[in-house]
Amino acid sequence: MGALSQVSAGALLPLLLVLHGFLGGADTLLNHELVARLPQHVSARRELAYHALREAIFGALFIGLAWYRWLGAAALVVAILVLVETLNTAVDEFEENRTRVLPQNERVMHAFLTLNLGLIIAAAVPTLLAWGEQPTAVARVHHGIVSWVLTVLGCASLAWSIRDVRASLRLQAQARPARE
Repeated sequence: MGALSQVSAGALLPLLLVLHGFLGGADTLLNHELVARLPQHVSARRELAYHALREAIFGALFIGLAWYRWLGAAALVVAILVLVETLNTAVDEFEENRTRVLPQNERVMHAFLTLNLGLIIAAAVPTLLAWGEQPTAVARVHHGIVSWVLTVLGCASLAWSIRDVRASLRLQAQARPARE
């Protein structure tokens, strides 16, 4: 058996989350900030709100899964967050395609992010099913340096979520006078 086939879904999940954090961070900084400058465009207010939700969800997932196993009924918390993010991704993609032309590099980045989200789901399902069979608890876990990397990514993601909420609300307020 190869080394990859010997890695359990539970061990793979934190690594996929780290990859998602780096891919998402690169997409945000390069495409949303430098290229599209989303916080400066009133038309991006809804897109920024979807991004803020995504960043909050991943912030919670990064930190929550960096240090804890969510057992029993607590596994539903993680499952719900992943489900909500999956729906948010679909709605965000629709909004982006409705309001702006995405650069090719952003489309490629989104393809990799979507593929990685699928891998996260594939690793999360057996992990959450196994956790769900145990008595309800939130149990400490440590993934070594990966726990610390996920914590940093989680804090950055939560901070960026607040930033995007503020930008979305500011742009919403700017859009109001134009409609009145």
